[in-house]
Amino acid sequence: MVEKRFGDFRDLEVWQRCKGIRRKIWNLCKKFPVEEKFRLSDQMIRSSRSSTACIAEGYGRFHYQENIQFCRQSRGSLYELIDHLDVAEECGYIDDKKTESLIDETKTTIRILNGYIKYLKTRKETET
Repeated sequence: MVEKRFGDFRDLEVWQRCKGIRRKIWNLCKKFPVEEKFRLSDQMIRSSRSSTACIAEGYGRFHYQENIQFCRQSRGSLYELIDHLDVAEECGYIDDKKTESLIDETKTTIRILNGYIKYLKTRKETET
């Protein structure tokens, strides 16, 4: 028998989009040169994982201001990832078309995250 899961952070569109980026980054980094395993690959994987982890941790705090702060950290991780993608392109590990596609997806996710932050701020203001 499959137990029904109650809603949580995994139901958030922004978390799902970050998860999609995380998977793409992990698959992309597997193709990088071995000497980048503990350098650029590690940084890219960490920033992509941080984007989902911060949303999850903020969700679990149950206070709007803390949730907002963790969402801001997630946003910072996504911007960090954009920089890492630029570095990967400069090093010749990915082509410009792939870079732009991933950056566009990341920027779209940032816009959705900004909307979620705005929603949390509104909820905080209406409940105080």
